[in-house]
Amino acid sequence: MQVISATDLARNTRAVIDEVVRTGQPLAVERNHALVAHISPAPPAMTVAQALAGLPPPMMNAADGQLWLEDSRSGPANELRDPWA
Repeated sequence: MQVISATDLARNTRAVIDEVVRTGQPLAVERNHALVAHISPAPPAMTVAQALAGLPPPMMNAADGQLWLEDSRSGPANELRDPWA
């Protein structure tokens, strides 16, 4: 892991962050020869298609899905229901 002083980080913040992003390698920051921080690249973003790729196929058909969607958009029922009855 590359090490940089806190002073160099303060003077070259943008260049240091750009380097971490470009290489994908973390960076250690030292102050007075003591480790004070790590700068790591963020995990890669996932697209919606990638997020949904591992899910099982839909459990309902298109017609049932349309009915569910219409029902969910119609708002709450006008009558109160006792959940304990």
